[in-house]
Amino acid sequence: MNRPPPPIRLNVLIACEESQTSCMAFRQLGHNAYSCDLQPCSGGHPEWHIQGDALDLLDLHWDLVIAHPPCTYLCQGSATRMFPNSQLDPIRLQQAEKAKAFFMAFYNAACPHIAIENPRPLKIVGLPWSTQVIQPWEYGEPWSKETHLWLKDLPLLRPTQIVTHHKCFTSAQWDAKSRSKTFPGIAAAWADQWSRFILESDYA
Repeated sequence: MNRPPPPIRLNVLIACEESQTSCMAFRQLGHNAYSCDLQPCSGGHPEWHIQGDALDLLDLHWDLVIAHPPCTYLCQGSATRMFPNSQLDPIRLQQAEKAKAFFMAFYNAACPHIAIENPRPLKIVGLPWSTQVIQPWEYGEPWSKETHLWLKDLPLLRPTQIVTHHKCFTSAQWDAKSRSKTFPGIAAAWADQWSRFILESDYA
């Protein structure tokens, strides 16, 4: 009796992730996923974590890269610090330009499938237009938090579970590390949907 071949395990890099939320979502599906961050991981699986600069890993063979570049100097929520007293802060702008260069290194990487996640960016930074805007409440989470995705050869993420009653996820309620973590519902959605897409499009 002929047995079907074993499922293909994708090589997935989750850049700028210490929580390992997305890493574990892909691992649960059997893929070779690794988180990478300058900080040690807090997800409990150091064997799946690469502590260092994610840019140093982009030349390796990855089927998919999901990046969460720091948004401190890029997001619209930092506008008051970019324009204190309604005047542009040149030092803050230099920091934003450096953050943009880091963002664009992922955007222009040679990996065949790329997703970048960030909040709504400041217009003055001049990032490319995002591909999709999602909300946690579309993925079974009781929160509202506008999240932008920049996608390269990936389908739009489909909602999985609409939560009609949700609260606004405000920065005042959470520390910086908690605010930066991917919601488990979103991580589960892109692990399932994007891995299926890549297997069907690249390895069928």
